[in-house]
Amino acid sequence: MPSLPIVYSTHTLHPRATAMLDGIATMRVASALDPAIFVRESRDAAAFVIRVPVPAEIFENAPLLRLAARHGAGLDMVPMEAATRAGVLVANVPGANARTVAEYIFFAAMALLRRFRPIDRDLRTKGWHAGRTETVRGNELAGRTLGIVGMGNIGRAAASIAMAGFGLNVIATSRSRQGLPEGVGWRTLEEVMAGSDIVAICCPLTPETRGMIDADRIGRMKPDAILINVARGAIVDDDALLAALRENRIGGAALDVFDTPPEPGHPYFSFDNVLVTPHMAGISEESMERMGTGAIAEVIRVLKGGLPVNLRNQEAVEHYRRRFPESPL
Repeated sequence: MPSLPIVYSTHTLHPRATAMLDGIATMRVASALDPAIFVRESRDAAAFVIRVPVPAEIFENAPLLRLAARHGAGLDMVPMEAATRAGVLVANVPGANARTVAEYIFFAAMALLRRFRPIDRDLRTKGWHAGRTETVRGNELAGRTLGIVGMGNIGRAAASIAMAGFGLNVIATSRSRQGLPEGVGWRTLEEVMAGSDIVAICCPLTPETRGMIDADRIGRMKPDAILINVARGAIVDDDALLAALRENRIGGAALDVFDTPPEPGHPYFSFDNVLVTPHMAGISEESMERMGTGAIAEVIRVLKGGLPVNLRNQEAVEHYRRRFPESPL
């Protein structure tokens, strides 16, 4: 009896996702989050499920590899050119955690507006009355303006929650003025930065967006405005943001993504008006199930001879067909 194909994953998947492979493929999870280990351990895999950046070498000398399935939406973790060059299909699971990330935006905004960090700290260390001292400086969401940078699935989910749930005004900037949800006003990036009480960065990381939120654009923000980054760390200039925080030129920041994750003692940890979280915005029990089952559904589709529903490198298909001529595409 021939052995089952191997599906290699950088992380353990949701149990319901793993169960989908019963009798179809064998799941193998990386022994460590190390690029060199990924390369070595995935050589005989038919599919690769990706939750962290992987090296281009994954796609070299991998004769059985058919699919790189992104556990989520962002494709910046996948060396797309290398995959396409090797004739490996790439798929993602767009929208699976959009609501989860959008909810984080409001969790973070309320935590900052209501001064949760200093209140919680003082209550725990100085007592009830000390904790209550900060409460009178808290602010509500209602009536404020949310500016969204990037109107993909996350931006649209955030806009819906903002208008229907919290009574916020919503403005946004995106690559196109067309197709914005009703009630959302299109603005330039500069106008969003200047006109918003809360700025939510929701766009993908591309050569154009890298470093886009720079000193000039941060300098346009209102003195009490909040910056929330749920996209990618490299979109925001850390030095410019730190300077604005030190000089009290903005109201605060919530940062869930980083170009380099901050170590203990990082300047961000010194501010009461900065919320730092470990890339958790898109993670919940529910979203992990949706992303895992979505990625494995694409794996099964390809192993059975089809193309992914969310194929992201159509230009690889002809090479893929030459590599796997038996595949009834």
